[in-house]
Amino acid sequence: MKKKVFYLSAVGTICIMMTGVVLFAYLLESRKPVVPYSLFVDLARGGEIDAAELKGNAVIFTGTDGRVLQTTTPLVAHTLALLDEKEIGVRSTSEIPQWWWSFLVITLPVILVLWLLFSLSQKRQPANGAKEGDLARQRLNQINRITRVNFQDVAGIPEVLVEIREIVDFLNNIEKFSKLGASIPKGVLLQGPPGTGKTLLARAIADEASVPFYFFSGSDFVEMFVGVGASRVRDLFAEAKKNAPCIVFIDEIDAVGLHRSSGIGLGGQEERSQTLNALLVEMDGFSREDTIIVLAATNRPDILDPALLRPGRFDRVITILPPDVKGRRQILAVHASKIAMDHSVDLDEVARSTPGFTGAELANLVNEAALIAARKNQSSVTGVEFHEARDRIVIGVERKGFVLSDDDKRTIAFHEAGHAVLARFLPHTDPVQKITIIPRGKAMGHMQQQTLSERQTYTRDYLLDRLTVLLGGRAAEELALHQVSSGSEDDLLRATDLSTRMICQWGMNDVLGPVAYAKNSDGFLGGPSVALFHGHLTGGAIDAEVRKLIDHCYQRASRTLSEQRYYLEKVAEILLQTEALDEEELDIIFECSQKLHPTNGQTDESSLGKVCEGCPAHGRCSPVTT
Repeated sequence: MKKKVFYLSAVGTICIMMTGVVLFAYLLESRKPVVPYSLFVDLARGGEIDAAELKGNAVIFTGTDGRVLQTTTPLVAHTLALLDEKEIGVRSTSEIPQWWWSFLVITLPVILVLWLLFSLSQKRQPANGAKEGDLARQRLNQINRITRVNFQDVAGIPEVLVEIREIVDFLNNIEKFSKLGASIPKGVLLQGPPGTGKTLLARAIADEASVPFYFFSGSDFVEMFVGVGASRVRDLFAEAKKNAPCIVFIDEIDAVGLHRSSGIGLGGQEERSQTLNALLVEMDGFSREDTIIVLAATNRPDILDPALLRPGRFDRVITILPPDVKGRRQILAVHASKIAMDHSVDLDEVARSTPGFTGAELANLVNEAALIAARKNQSSVTGVEFHEARDRIVIGVERKGFVLSDDDKRTIAFHEAGHAVLARFLPHTDPVQKITIIPRGKAMGHMQQQTLSERQTYTRDYLLDRLTVLLGGRAAEELALHQVSSGSEDDLLRATDLSTRMICQWGMNDVLGPVAYAKNSDGFLGGPSVALFHGHLTGGAIDAEVRKLIDHCYQRASRTLSEQRYYLEKVAEILLQTEALDEEELDIIFECSQKLHPTNGQTDESSLGKVCEGCPAHGRCSPVTT
């Protein structure tokens, strides 16, 4: 407030000074005596004028006696002719005096600087109740202009909707609970991975309950000046109480609700602690009559301060996870209703082919499919566009201008064929959905697997087969080409991370036993593990067991590929011709190869040159004898 008064006073002082300068200049100019134009003509004809100056219709002239007089000419041309006839020097100037231009050049930059300083002070919004209340009202008006969202727009999370509907019931039927002595929950924390619909749920609650909805981000309360965030929290809740019942939604609350340290905080830490304290005090100050529910969303619940999560503040914690196949089908139906989709599209198949996708990713999938169809000038979106959109999201954009050499294509073909053959013959693996050697994004090739069912837990046999499949590309290169390449970089990183999790987090090792040496420290963000609770000797044992597990799976991959080398070479050969194979084509290849090569190293002579219907190798399979 003091800064605002200062800037206003400075601007007012400058304005007063400018007014004084203008008045002074005007008075100086207006002091010249004004005479009739007839007298000016007589003096000019009598040779009693030394010089004259024209300013529009005004004539300022100097007599031979030194007096400066002023008159107004009815006709400028007549006056100029008269002065020229008498050889009197004439100077013509614009109507705007010279001092006025100087005044503009000097004062305009000063006014501009003061205006910028004043604007910055307005945007910074000092810690005062009136201004912060204005901020809350602005956020309320902004959110009311957003497209309305209701529970029909939220799909795929039925168990969460049950909890959410109860919150709406709290706001609409408070008497039903208060007559039994129950109080509504003060706070509800929505936690889950990014893109699962936390913000969408909060907007749906406000829409269904038909109450005011205040939307804030955790960063809105964090400033470099200590006390600003706490003042904003107090003023927000003061404004919310005036409009109760209402909902206050704080997105990414971890920005302000971080775990407080026991040491003395400085700078931003002190500001964040004071803001968090103000939030805790305001939530404790709710009475039974204050029908205000604080909704908060985060994907890092592990770093929140425990004081936030105790009963009486955030009474309820709702975890929102990526939907299962049934939920994905429902979410796809919601978004597909907004586009021109062909009737032949099977959304069930699309849902099965997108395991792990969140609601936001599914919305992006539908939109990408519509964009691809628009580029093709189609009237509707077909299943082909959905598959292309999925590849674009999962793998990346196809690099059409990138040309691979024959040696590189052969290396990549055997690498991906190694993954596919192992996924086909190992007992606890997911079926291969697609295999391609077309460069996309950073990947030179890719092999996709489709889960038959949603897995919530992973057995040791499944993880061992998964490790073996990851190492199958490098093993295939070494077996068929007698060399290894850098194409196994991502496979080795994923294999090392998976084997480390098996040993350090899930206790799947006989030497180290069922002990957890690491845990996830990134909430729902899905980052790498962080090792904990072990010393130097244990760390060496962990490294040795990780190496031992990877070596075992690599040898298993090499042994299996040696046994099934015929299929490895056949898949690689056809992949070099077609560049991409789907699940149906792979089944045909394996069935044809089984007829031509029923046992390893032996070929059925009667099947040589046999034409196989639907074969991706253009109908003719040539057996390869190992």
